[in-house]
Amino acid sequence: MAKVVKEPLPGRYPVSYGEVELLRDLDRPYGWVLCSGGVPQSYVDLADPTYLDFEYVQLMGTVIDILPGGSLDVVHVGGGAFTLPRYVAATRPGSRQIVIEPDEGLVQLVRDQLGLRSVPRLKVRITDGRRGATGIEDAFADLVVLDAFTGAIMPVELATAEYLADVARILRPGGTLLVNAADGKGLMFARRLVATLRRAFRHVLLLAEPGVLRGRRFGNLILVGSARELPVDRLVRSAAGGLTQARCVHGEDLTNFIAGAAPIRDGEPVVAPVPPPDVFGY
Repeated sequence: MAKVVKEPLPGRYPVSYGEVELLRDLDRPYGWVLCSGGVPQSYVDLADPTYLDFEYVQLMGTVIDILPGGSLDVVHVGGGAFTLPRYVAATRPGSRQIVIEPDEGLVQLVRDQLGLRSVPRLKVRITDGRRGATGIEDAFADLVVLDAFTGAIMPVELATAEYLADVARILRPGGTLLVNAADGKGLMFARRLVATLRRAFRHVLLLAEPGVLRGRRFGNLILVGSARELPVDRLVRSAAGGLTQARCVHGEDLTNFIAGAAPIRDGEPVVAPVPPPDVFGY
């Protein structure tokens, strides 16, 4: 159990890009939710950084857990309440981590209220995802986590072939990219994003709950890319048997999922999907 530095204060706080709200989880004494524009962005348990509350974060944790053992060098694009950096620090002691986050006010709030200073070997760079990636040296990371949203919308400039090629440059030859995306009916954005990922990485797979994969409801899809072969069998078992029941789509099934969708390129008039207003009821 992690040491809780101090009790956060619930309420609304101004940050560099608007306002966020800290909400206490009444079911867990040290659980806190960070919301932006009424959208739950992050959940942290200050006493247990290995506890992952949001279902899509559980899937991301599943991917991290099946990576080769030992410490990792990780780049996170998007900070929020720093849920996954805390998880990596707790489950992979000795890991070096860089978080790229443009909202300086948010980072300061998380430092002051949610114990960020206690996370070891963590550096934060205050910049956007595009500029931040260019500042990372070649072959630096074992893992890149792309989990950047403006409210509930993924910035399209972080979904293009040009940007993902730069991300691939950051990774070591056996490194892994982990992407959180969101989509709804038709899944056209997700299909194009998978097609884009396939241009940058030889091996790609997709994790999502069945209802999301069928386009029945808006939700998160977790994409995984690597130059090395991914442990598909382990991911299939872990995704199906975890707290969040999910399917692992790969190989020919992934080709069928893409259904001829074109990769996303810089300058294209692509609109990221916006969730229906009734999606978030946290």
